[in-house]
Amino acid sequence: MASPARPAYVATDDNSFVWDQEIIMSEELVPPTPVQLCYENLNGSCIRNPYSPGPRLILYAVFGFGAVLAVCGNLLVMMSILHFRQLHSPANFLVASLACADFLVGLTVMPFSTVRSVESCWYFGDSYCKFHSCFEGSFCYSSIFHLCFISVDRYIAVSDPLTYPTRFTVSVSGKCIAFSWLLSIIYSFSLLYTGANEAGLEDLVTALTYVGGCQIAVNQSWVFINFLLFFIPTLVMITVYTKIFFIAKQQAQRIERMSDQTAKASDSYKDRVAKRERKAAKTLGIAVAAFLLSWLPYFIDSIIDAFLGFITPTYVYEILVWIAYYNSAMNPLIYAFFYPWFRKAIRLIVTGRILRGNSSGTNLFLE
Repeated sequence: MASPARPAYVATDDNSFVWDQEIIMSEELVPPTPVQLCYENLNGSCIRNPYSPGPRLILYAVFGFGAVLAVCGNLLVMMSILHFRQLHSPANFLVASLACADFLVGLTVMPFSTVRSVESCWYFGDSYCKFHSCFEGSFCYSSIFHLCFISVDRYIAVSDPLTYPTRFTVSVSGKCIAFSWLLSIIYSFSLLYTGANEAGLEDLVTALTYVGGCQIAVNQSWVFINFLLFFIPTLVMITVYTKIFFIAKQQAQRIERMSDQTAKASDSYKDRVAKRERKAAKTLGIAVAAFLLSWLPYFIDSIIDAFLGFITPTYVYEILVWIAYYNSAMNPLIYAFFYPWFRKAIRLIVTGRILRGNSSGTNLFLE
């Protein structure tokens, strides 16, 4: 930090002032640090605050790895479920559609956010800035609606495993998928393209309008609605998985209390089915918990920010956003850890054995 400048003149006996050559010669004149702009030759450009080379390289590596994992991991999930006939079930179609939303986050959102976060500039134009924000909102809400329907599906499967196949059919699954995508896309695009999010924030929008910037302002009313669209499905999922936990506990206690061998034999199939469904519910429950832990801080910060005047520092916002983005890369890891069939499907896909004519009929549940 430069020391305060001293005056380069001194007072004489007759109260006049002369230049102090010694001070002038000895003073170290430090030129001000030049301000870097996102677009040097354009008026109204955003200021660029680049990281030093070391942290910059690390951030590109961390963010880029998240994008690649989200794209490749979720692509493997979709390929596994759609290729192997054994995985063609209503519940798995929901999981494949959820993987599609996470895949699109990794493909259309994370790479561009990587550049924005590291370079502190938006180089992809105003049109894609708005598209980028719409994609971000659409895929987030689509994910949470999918997870909400998956939780209901798991509840039906665990509470009544024998009648479940007739209650949650492919048709029902298709309607859930269509609802999740259509509502999310229509809501996000209509909100941002009608300008409803900016009502009452005209001065702030003007202040944020710079070349090389991509900041979307959302007023208090719509921030609250956004939070409700996140909170209501979250409340449903927490309630449903709490019920699943108690049902699973009751089933385990019932099996332990059974002493009549005849009763055990007659209920063996039902118990095996219930055990399988409980395991699936547990795995998907972990995926739901991961989603909530990833996105909840972001939504809480958004609603606090809207009512307290956008006080969140930029670096805190970036951290929260990337924690949320990274959720799109987590589900394939959860499936790989808990599902042996998924690990086997990955091996078949990576080694190219799915190109064989009869590969779609492979028994993934046979070790």
